[in-house]
Amino acid sequence: MEREPYPSGLSDERWALIEPMITSWKQDRVARSATKDPGTCDLREVVNAIFYRNRTGCQWRYLPHDLPAWSAVFYYFTLWRKDGLDQRIQELLRCQVRERARRLEDPSLVVIDTQSVRAAAGVPKATTELDAAKKTPGRKRDLAVDVMGLLIGVVILAASAHDNAAGTALLDQAAERCGMRLEKALVDQGFKDETVIHGALLGITVETVRRNPGDQGKGFVPQPKRWVVEQANGTLMLHRRLAREYDHRPDNSASRVYWAATANMARRLTAPTLSWRDEYQAAA
Repeated sequence: MEREPYPSGLSDERWALIEPMITSWKQDRVARSATKDPGTCDLREVVNAIFYRNRTGCQWRYLPHDLPAWSAVFYYFTLWRKDGLDQRIQELLRCQVRERARRLEDPSLVVIDTQSVRAAAGVPKATTELDAAKKTPGRKRDLAVDVMGLLIGVVILAASAHDNAAGTALLDQAAERCGMRLEKALVDQGFKDETVIHGALLGITVETVRRNPGDQGKGFVPQPKRWVVEQANGTLMLHRRLAREYDHRPDNSASRVYWAATANMARRLTAPTLSWRDEYQAAA
């Protein structure tokens, strides 16, 4: 790259992780097109622009001029969402992170949770409502993660939607992406019998993790095993675009979660692994 890179940009090592998927997509797209024109847009810079926007929260038209034109970035962002490329890249990196941790590619247990996120002005009311329990107007961002906090599925619903609607949709996604290896899902007390029954139909045991009565009135208290989904939500919130619901379309909002997870895992896979001696010397 000729320009000075932004902190959110892809290093050569991180680009090498996702470049094969994007190159394969581009070749397939060109082969199916009538003109066979590969285009001139630098797709690495398009990904850099998506990461920049996710991390800073800026509007499309406020993308810096040394990145590709906002219209081109929006075009590829939408195209990759429709083709499912954003999800496939995220799944590929998730498998690599799990393998590096000496785990099988697909988890046997997932943790499911919902988070109500306020909607920004201008977001259509048809896709946002009030979460009566949390008094939050906006949408519910619903996640399924593994025990490492890695994203398995994401569903975006109006904040008024019951947790069961999110639970059944996430169980469907988890069953499709994890296959027969998935055995159990952990949920909180907001998920009712409908989610448990739906899990049983899919061959998944849905277990409700109940709060300790002694923690009543103490505010947020991490629950055993379920805390990883809270950590995942907190990590995603570092991407300022996810601090509120800005996107008019819920599927665009879900795509942003996939790209945020991709950025986090690419950084995780390329971070240097230090021994305890190196860490001690660095801290001294």
